[in-house]
Amino acid sequence: MTDERETELLASVPDGLLIGGEWRPAEDGKTLAVSDPSTGEVVKTIASASVADGKAALDAAVEAFPSWAATPARERAELLRRAYDLLQERKEEFALLMTIEMGKPLAEARGEVVYGGEFVRWFSEEAARIQGRYGANPEGTGRMIVSQHPVGPCYLITPWNFPLAMATRKIAPALAAGCTVVIKPAALTPLTTLYFAKLLEDAGLPAGVVNVVTTKASGPVSEEIIRDPRLRKLSFTGSTPVGQQLLEQAAGGVLRTSMELGGNAPFVVFDDADLDKAVDGALLAKFRNIGQACTAANRFIVHRSVADEFARRVTERVKAMKIGRGTEDGVQIGPLIDDRAVAKASELVKDAVGRGADLRTGGNPIDGPGTFYEPTVVTGVKPGSEILREEIFGPVLAIVPFDDEDEAVRLANDTEYGLVSYVFTENLARGQRMIERLETGMMGLNMGVVSNAAAPFGGWKMSGLGREGGAEGIHEYLQTKYTLTPNPF
Repeated sequence: MTDERETELLASVPDGLLIGGEWRPAEDGKTLAVSDPSTGEVVKTIASASVADGKAALDAAVEAFPSWAATPARERAELLRRAYDLLQERKEEFALLMTIEMGKPLAEARGEVVYGGEFVRWFSEEAARIQGRYGANPEGTGRMIVSQHPVGPCYLITPWNFPLAMATRKIAPALAAGCTVVIKPAALTPLTTLYFAKLLEDAGLPAGVVNVVTTKASGPVSEEIIRDPRLRKLSFTGSTPVGQQLLEQAAGGVLRTSMELGGNAPFVVFDDADLDKAVDGALLAKFRNIGQACTAANRFIVHRSVADEFARRVTERVKAMKIGRGTEDGVQIGPLIDDRAVAKASELVKDAVGRGADLRTGGNPIDGPGTFYEPTVVTGVKPGSEILREEIFGPVLAIVPFDDEDEAVRLANDTEYGLVSYVFTENLARGQRMIERLETGMMGLNMGVVSNAAAPFGGWKMSGLGREGGAEGIHEYLQTKYTLTPNPF
């Protein structure tokens, strides 16, 4: 049940679509219900955009683009900085809102406000640093000018698991570069994006620069926007199969695309690892966000000589985890996002145990209101188990033993995905070899969390295209122009 503070906060979240600076209902009057996964109760009903609404949002972004692109970089930077400052003032409201609609513990939600805010601050600083170059061509017959320009109207599609950070990670670089956007948050957790759009208005964002469409009809609404020739950029975070469909749609318009897709992160523990560090890192890499993160460690590949001790230590810590609604003091494990997530975790664990893995703790859904699943540890997972092939997206830690470095590398790279890897070793040369040998776009060396607004986030192979964050992040929203001028001498 929501308390008075939660009721007041939910009432302050807009329930309409933001199109051209106006909050309005869906054209056909349709709505979608947003539920608290810890109770199953509907907490707010909001507009569900139609295809026509999506087109209207793109119309607004197209209309606003010339003026926003011409806005001096310093003004764009200062607006983003005001938005950052407002976010710090309202951090408790945003944290509570994420806990209500997504289920993560309040302490983690507060961490997401810090992380999500850093993208706004970082790109406020990058806005004024977009650079080009000037110089003579090699023949000495002319001068070359290389300049950067905003790519144009963008369509941003965000997932449900990090409602604030995924929005700021896309909106902030787009605005810094001079682009306008239409953003479609996930139907499961749209409230945080709506609230952030309201914050941007309070920071002084001009009408039409950011437009928000929330909808149950994601496929038709998105396809109509993506196939519109006026759209110039698509950014998506979500599953690889959906990303592949969107890439096919984007091919018609030869859109610039950023795709942050699925992961199957290996967490490799060598025999010389500091086990205290490795266990702490494992708990962060696995159970942060209740295991519902694309960067979550999926396969724990542990040297056979330390596998039993590693399993004993993590099991002891996992057994002690407090489960409950994220607003309760001390809760470490909140609900999974919905019934399908619970069913998937259950099926993967049953398959692994059925093939000979040992269940150390957990392994069951929790009866009662909400969609909870016990934090789980399974050891001795056998080759061919589905848990080694599929992204778990739940609080399940699966351990596989290995005997030598080559085997560890083979097991770690035995996946179509390549988002992130984690390696724990005290051997510097081995750590350097792992940087070279593991096929992932990111790596944590003796670290269980790698995400940072100042770093390029993205993967290899089927884990996606492009980068978000870092100096690289703003270039995803810029296009290059080369101009040749006559030799002035």
